[in-house]
Amino acid sequence: MAVLGCLQAQEPQGHVSIILLGATGDLAKKYLWQGLFQLYLDEVGKGHSFSFHGAALTDPQKGQQLMAKALETLSCPADMVPSHCAERKDQFLQLSQYRQLKTAADYSALSRDIEAHVQHKGLREAGRIFYFSVPPFAYADIARNINSSCRPGPGAWLRVALEKPFGQDYRSAQELATELGSFFQEEEMYRVDHYLGKQAVAQILPFRDQNRQALDRLWDRHHVERVEIVMKETVDAEGRTSFYEEYGVIRDVLQNHLTEILTLVAMELPRQVSSVEAVLQHKLQTFQALRVLQRTSAVVGQYQAYGEQVRRELQKPGSFQSLTPTFAGVLVYIDNPRWEGVPFILLSGKALDERVGYVRVLFRNQAHCVQSETHWAASRSQCLPRQVIFYIGHGALGSPAVLVSRNLFSPSLPSESWQELQGQPGLRLFGRPLSDFYAYRPVKELDAYSILISHLFHHRKDSFITTENLLASWLFWTPLLDSLAHEAPRVYPGGAENGHLLDFEFSGGQLSFSQQQPEQLVPGPGSAPMPSDFQVFRSKYRDSPLISAWPDELISKLASDIEASAVRAVQRSGEFHLALSGGSSPIALFQQLAHGHYSFPWAHTHLWLVDERCVPLSDPESNFQGLQVHLLPRVRVPHYNVHPMPVQLRRRLCAEEDQGAQLYAAEISALVTNSSFDLVVLGMGIDGHTASLFPQSPAGLDGEQLVVMTRSPSQPHDRMSLSLPLINRAKRVAVLVMGKMKREITLLVSRVGREPRKWPISGVLPSSGQLVWYMDYEAFLG
Repeated sequence: MAVLGCLQAQEPQGHVSIILLGATGDLAKKYLWQGLFQLYLDEVGKGHSFSFHGAALTDPQKGQQLMAKALETLSCPADMVPSHCAERKDQFLQLSQYRQLKTAADYSALSRDIEAHVQHKGLREAGRIFYFSVPPFAYADIARNINSSCRPGPGAWLRVALEKPFGQDYRSAQELATELGSFFQEEEMYRVDHYLGKQAVAQILPFRDQNRQALDRLWDRHHVERVEIVMKETVDAEGRTSFYEEYGVIRDVLQNHLTEILTLVAMELPRQVSSVEAVLQHKLQTFQALRVLQRTSAVVGQYQAYGEQVRRELQKPGSFQSLTPTFAGVLVYIDNPRWEGVPFILLSGKALDERVGYVRVLFRNQAHCVQSETHWAASRSQCLPRQVIFYIGHGALGSPAVLVSRNLFSPSLPSESWQELQGQPGLRLFGRPLSDFYAYRPVKELDAYSILISHLFHHRKDSFITTENLLASWLFWTPLLDSLAHEAPRVYPGGAENGHLLDFEFSGGQLSFSQQQPEQLVPGPGSAPMPSDFQVFRSKYRDSPLISAWPDELISKLASDIEASAVRAVQRSGEFHLALSGGSSPIALFQQLAHGHYSFPWAHTHLWLVDERCVPLSDPESNFQGLQVHLLPRVRVPHYNVHPMPVQLRRRLCAEEDQGAQLYAAEISALVTNSSFDLVVLGMGIDGHTASLFPQSPAGLDGEQLVVMTRSPSQPHDRMSLSLPLINRAKRVAVLVMGKMKREITLLVSRVGREPRKWPISGVLPSSGQLVWYMDYEAFLG
């Protein structure tokens, strides 16, 4: 009753609906639901009323079960009375419900329900928060549905929180920003970098502001020797290699977390640090002063077990060599009067010797003490190292802290939220005992997501990344990422065994490893060449152009060539017609196209299949399933531009009377000018077949038919396939051949003439187009 009385006494400020998209995902279970519960604990009784909607694509019954399981783990602050905690949890659960959100109609229904609830309770709607805990490829559809069907009415605000990654480079980030900007205003978007919610990071600007008098004479190139911004992890990427193959350590950590910290340390301090506009302006000025990164500005490494983890988790062939860095050290210079010549060292990696994060500002020291260290006064000797440390967490201290060397100055921190760090005798940080520092820790340790959700609710935009800030960061990092794209990282064993292998040094603005790379860290396959030892090379095969490379480079090259063909075709005719084969080899191509080609004109692309097994399209054996799983969810191809083969009609599979082949041929004739595809991507079987045209195939090797029914001599399923005459009408044909098992047929086919009945692949020769062979080294050279 006391709570109700408090609520009634407080002037009502309106109703807030919070919609957590991806409510059953890992991030939501670990952090976001707890953050929302903490917001409720902090704000209940202060005038707002709340409702919480967990949303996902999962059906309502299963989604409700998953959400209920996630909510079981909610916890209260340690100082809250258990009975009071139980009461608050029960209230929060009653205010939380699951919704399936897939279509615009679902979003409209949600909006109507919110409006009905507000009206029924006699409340005023204050606003809506949508938290996007979903992959970025889903952002645009969700944003469109919110904008068209679920915006609050006049007088109420809208806020959308967006989780990283925000693109892979400057161009993709710009495209994503433009797309989101067509649905939301800049003030409505809150891009989350959870490091900005970590207490030591959030204290950098206030610390500089509160200690202006002491720092004004120290915070510059005349006094600072270097700045270290470090995030080390002991865990590896196991279980997350699909994400890591796409992003790597620089995109995952340095471009966002560590770069944001760098700007907080280096920016000119505005007169009012509480001014969001002034802080952003000064951060952008820092970005403009960053010296362009060169290839020699970075060293990269990859822990020994990573390649095998990738091959196992992503089902890559044994020959696959990943070039993804799991460790990076980067040297950054800021060319402005304050910081000219001061090295900023950014470092992060997985499978390292310790888990720790910190910012360390080291000051020059001209003092020289005649007596040995044992005679120095323990607290204030001028010979001791002089440094300011923002200790983000983990490591020896295990918690956030701000530390200042006692021979610098006595710092000022907000007494209501920070307290002096006591005890821990024998603890040493960076080689010095804790007694060398004025050391402070938060009175109450808070989770970063709880802090950011509170700032989101209170419209604290300085804790989030703006579009301008984001693009400035990508503009800085993209040239380095491009220069490292084909660089083989230094291999390191992981953990304590790394020793000094990853130590690096800098001279003349260049970074390099201190030790030479040992020939072999562990017994391996001998002197097999690494990907960086070869370039993609061009030659001839069967009198047609041949491109050969290691598998990852080959797939990247083919994907780039497909993109170039698409762009040309759309410029020429407004459409791009691409026919794709099934099987295992194209999966890596689909993944590359999905993740790495953001200028691909997907909206104007038609996707066709070269061949298909006579199984339901949902069957794992279906070639269409390769597209459905590895490409279509991640690109924006209009559904009416996707053309699966009609192998299942009237609940029957490839029944002759259903005339599926004729229907597909008619669809091609109607949509593809002169039935001439812009590009056909084929494979080659070990028996010389291509598409589903096998040796001695009774149909499809000649004649007038565009699409035919065939049967594999060794497989149980009937097939539907484009015919050889139709394939040869294409403007361009690419044949992808990969793996050691293809070496024998590659050699054999290189020696035969045009014998399609014996070797169907030998009959592929576009009548007025071009044929290009793409072979990896194992297929071509054995």
